[in-house]
Amino acid sequence: MEAVTMAKAINLSLRDALTHDENVLIFGEDVGALGGVFRITDGLQKAFGEERVFDTPLAESSIIGIAVGLALRGFKPVPEIQFDGFIYPAFEQIVSHVAKYRNRSGVPLPITIRVPFGGHIGAVEHHSESPEAYFAHTAGLKVVTPSTPADAYALLQAAIDDPDPVIFFEPKARYYLKEEIDTAARVAIGKARVAHEGSGVTVIAYGPTVSIALQAAKTAAAEQISLEVIDLRSL
Repeated sequence: MEAVTMAKAINLSLRDALTHDENVLIFGEDVGALGGVFRITDGLQKAFGEERVFDTPLAESSIIGIAVGLALRGFKPVPEIQFDGFIYPAFEQIVSHVAKYRNRSGVPLPITIRVPFGGHIGAVEHHSESPEAYFAHTAGLKVVTPSTPADAYALLQAAIDDPDPVIFFEPKARYYLKEEIDTAARVAIGKARVAHEGSGVTVIAYGPTVSIALQAAKTAAAEQISLEVIDLRSL
């Protein structure tokens, strides 16, 4: 396939999920007619209709509460939290309900919460946060973040197919990185990858920090230091 940006890879992954499973629903602030502030959901409402791709009020707690109800009714909701710094009003819903329903009831809760995160885009503080640690340390949640367009496509497919709740953190600084992707490839949640082979030092990174680690590997090589870079993918 031709090279696409990470933003486009996520859009394609969402489009394919909507196409292949009628229970997939996408909703959040401005995800419908506008296509999201980063245009990640661009064209999806037009293609699949307002019942499957729809806008919500500016109320993050309600967005996640709606997702819980839909998941319990057999749907596969994919809510978007518009910015990382907006996730805190939904914290109680995510930690007290989304994370606990699966173990409390034994009922699958296939929710994929999409969250653009991180800095390096010149935005204000509540558009440039990294709240992933809160959720990675919460039992009952799976937390993933891609560093490449290929992983963005495949990890999102894995998240939507997973019977457990997954928070999918999207590194905003990497949205416009381009590479070829294979839409048939799959990535298992919980499986890291070796982004750069080396034997002297191992650097473990994830999301937007992988590119920094890869640059460090090049710098180290000039000093005759062999640096391995591991991309966690799952936190």
